[in-house]
Amino acid sequence: MKNIKRFLLIIIGWLSLAIGVLGIVLPLIPTTPLLLLAAACFFRSSDRMYWWLLENKYFGHYIKNYRKYKGIPLKGKIMGITALWVSILYSALFVVPLLFVKILLICIAAYFTWFILSLNTINQKRGG
Repeated sequence: MKNIKRFLLIIIGWLSLAIGVLGIVLPLIPTTPLLLLAAACFFRSSDRMYWWLLENKYFGHYIKNYRKYKGIPLKGKIMGITALWVSILYSALFVVPLLFVKILLICIAAYFTWFILSLNTINQKRGG
């Protein structure tokens, strides 16, 4: 069971990393939260992958900035909240038929909006 959990965490970590990398060049994909998810998955499954990600010259600064300043840049907040609401509203309006699930999706989006807004806003010059 422990090996299955480790394997799943590694897969989720690599998927999060891949999508997070796309977020560097695609404006609606939030990079920092996905890289943080990848780091959390690797931290619990593979020391080697965790330290590789943390020390990576392209991705490491996203994670280090979050750990040091407990926040994300304003651009990341805007992109993250925008992507969140676009995907949730699309799902609630066009995909999900059940009213209860639509309300649940809106509540989840509201919670994560609050969470993102409650994080410190990193000054681009100070935090990278």
